[in-house]
Amino acid sequence: MRKFLALVMYCLPLGVLAQNSIVQEGEFGVGVGAAHYFGDLNTKAKLNRPKLAASIFFRKNFGNYIGLRVEGTFAQLGYSDVYNTHNEYMHRRNLSFNTSIWELGLQGDFNFFRFMPGDPDFRFTPYITLGVSAFNYDPYAYLEGQKYNLRQLGTEGQNDPTTTNNKPYGSMAFAVPFGVGVKYSLNDRMNIGFEVVHRFTNTDYIDDVSKTYVDPSVFPPNPDGSPNPAYLLSDRSYETGPRIGAKGRQRGNSQNKDQFATALLYVSFNLQSYKCPSAN
Repeated sequence: MRKFLALVMYCLPLGVLAQNSIVQEGEFGVGVGAAHYFGDLNTKAKLNRPKLAASIFFRKNFGNYIGLRVEGTFAQLGYSDVYNTHNEYMHRRNLSFNTSIWELGLQGDFNFFRFMPGDPDFRFTPYITLGVSAFNYDPYAYLEGQKYNLRQLGTEGQNDPTTTNNKPYGSMAFAVPFGVGVKYSLNDRMNIGFEVVHRFTNTDYIDDVSKTYVDPSVFPPNPDGSPNPAYLLSDRSYETGPRIGAKGRQRGNSQNKDQFATALLYVSFNLQSYKCPSAN
């Protein structure tokens, strides 16, 4: 309080000559919207299964054109071969997954126009954003109403030591987020915005589908003689007709990594500092 009063007392005599300038140091914001997955189960980049997404971020501004932000994002992803009516093989494959994404990213934002909250002449700008991120994922599916974590089951033979071409995959991966957005300052304290950000990832297992089917002997029956859940979830074509999962037959395309995108509406609150003008 003493510092604030001292600032007022210092700036007050100069108010006759000029106005105090407000500097936007940064923004704290939250967003909510939708996320979508693209990969081995959605090769046509359809936007027919959006799921919930949300974020929280802090953006440090360096002038009126450039900002650097740290952002945490939550997104739900999922898809199923039942939507692949354009491709008979994929429809017969009958695989599906869901997963929750927890992402932490560092992104640079570049405004096309000068952005100065509170100034009616510079209250709007489109921008682009580019960065790097790390995220956690763990795909799962339901079988007869029961949830199974697919990574732990090793549906492509990852848990079998004789399967040399399919190694276990982890629950962490990296991405390059790239996107576009627009933002508008309601006043010198608050902004609203909308952005779409696409992630190019380094993993092909967000959907638990990447390479080939393995020999069914990799999934021995349970002690009671019932089928192993990994066996039933590795090849679900038996639900749509004869099994198609022969050893070595293509299950996914490991040459194309999985991707996902978010579209978020957000509100941010400006963190400001005040500079006293020089008495020239």
